[in-house]
Amino acid sequence: SAAGAAPSPGPPAHGLVFWTLCSVLLPVLITLWCSFQRSRRQMLIRDISWKSKHDWRYTDLFGQPSYCCVCAQHILQGAFCNCCGLRINEGCLKKAEQLFHCKEIMMSSSGARSSMPHHWIRGNVPLCSCCMVCRLQCGTLPKLCDYRCVWCQHTVHDECLVDYIKTQECTFGKFRDLIIPPYYLSTIKQMRKEKRTDYEKVAPYCRKHWMPVIVLANTRSGNNMGETLLGEFKLLLNPIQVFDLSKITPAKALQLCTLLPCNAVRVLVCGGDGTVGWVLDAIDEMKIKGQERYIPQVAILPLGTGNDLSNTLGWGAGYAGEVPLEQILQNVMEADGVKLDRWKVQVTNKGYYNLRKPKVFTMNNYFSIGPDALMALNFHAHREKTPSLFSSRIINKAVYFFYGTKDCLVQECKDLNKKVELELDGERIELPNLEGIIFLNIGYWGGGCRLWEGVGDEPYPLARHDDGLLEVVGVHGSFHCAQIQVKLANPVRLGQAHTVRLILKSSKMPMQVDGEPWAQGPCTVTITHKTHALMLYHSDEQTDDDTSSTTQTLFHAPACAVCI
Repeated sequence: SAAGAAPSPGPPAHGLVFWTLCSVLLPVLITLWCSFQRSRRQMLIRDISWKSKHDWRYTDLFGQPSYCCVCAQHILQGAFCNCCGLRINEGCLKKAEQLFHCKEIMMSSSGARSSMPHHWIRGNVPLCSCCMVCRLQCGTLPKLCDYRCVWCQHTVHDECLVDYIKTQECTFGKFRDLIIPPYYLSTIKQMRKEKRTDYEKVAPYCRKHWMPVIVLANTRSGNNMGETLLGEFKLLLNPIQVFDLSKITPAKALQLCTLLPCNAVRVLVCGGDGTVGWVLDAIDEMKIKGQERYIPQVAILPLGTGNDLSNTLGWGAGYAGEVPLEQILQNVMEADGVKLDRWKVQVTNKGYYNLRKPKVFTMNNYFSIGPDALMALNFHAHREKTPSLFSSRIINKAVYFFYGTKDCLVQECKDLNKKVELELDGERIELPNLEGIIFLNIGYWGGGCRLWEGVGDEPYPLARHDDGLLEVVGVHGSFHCAQIQVKLANPVRLGQAHTVRLILKSSKMPMQVDGEPWAQGPCTVTITHKTHALMLYHSDEQTDDDTSSTTQTLFHAPACAVCI
């Protein structure tokens, strides 16, 4: 009967264990094998790079159809040169070293020259390019049928590359006003051997309106794009003009300015507001060394989280690759020179701690005490512990939102008005009930908010970054800061001043200068004008509505302190 039937046997226990182990171990083994292969390839490229003039970079997958310049086979994995754009299959690396030369950063031949031939690289030309001879589209045919010059970026068909094109002199293309030609550097090298310093006489070898640009990129900034930008700028410019700030300090990189014509150099800083401040400090060192005539003008490619200084100067609130680098270089050429006030912030401790040397900072953006400095302090502490988790602009803003929400509940900075005294140009200011005070040098704050020009009944002059005045406002707390950013509330305007004196009478409060936060005990803070910096202003600035819509994409507490 059915009731007395024996139950059907299940699957063998050893078979179940076997398949479970396979399902667990197989992905692990595949991952380990892929990691081993990747490490082996990177070691191969690293070994070759020690002896190579190419700047090889390994990639698991090319972003577009690519063909090896040696074997002409389609490649997915391989290496490419950051400087000349050469693309090679893994097995053809050694052969490519013998067949192809990279960009010459300096002419090896002796004697002064004022021109140089094209440097043609075969294959993998952009699809949007056209032949400089027949004016037809290039890059439409498979494999290696077209050529590209690594200096002027002109392209030409294989059949159009006749003898007269091969011998034609390179004009360096549309960015010739920004490129440092190799023959210029070789001439300067010869002049230094002869102990001559009249480098201005060499400028006619280049162009009448020559304005060479130096690119300083921080690969650790906000959205982790610095490494990619370094390679793309090396393709468009002379590699000697492009510096990685994780490997060389701005002070050393800017010494290149002393080999270039006076008052002609432009610097493009790729990073956050903190990176810009680092570069401006290095420029101040040039002034101390008596190199005022070599001082460059500074443009910004914003890679940080807040990017308020970049936004103030018209370079945008953040770069994520949406604008081609060719357009960015064009904007640098067309930008206008402006001045930026720089301020000295001196913090003198009271009581027993008065024996310590006063802290001295240089401020470009703002100084603050209160909730936004507290959020910056918490953010900075966690980023120091696990820096790898803070490589995304969205994640950084989300962390700020978390700490802002937390402070709304705890209110660690309440009753600030009872703990501090404020003097503007020597006049004592009566403070209302506040939790924070912000001293502004620029128009934007908190990742894109125009703090001073909020809606109000009384007319106030617009905030400027070159008038020698600081705008001083107060906030009631973290929630008030968030309301200000989405234009649901206004800050408390306390006035404008040329000099500021802030006295913290008791307790310990968070403070920050341009994203450098710390916890401060009783002290006296004095802010005075220090100097001007020469900046570049991009006039095609986005409107306030565009800025506010970008800010409202993620409701967050102020990100004003973020700068890498």
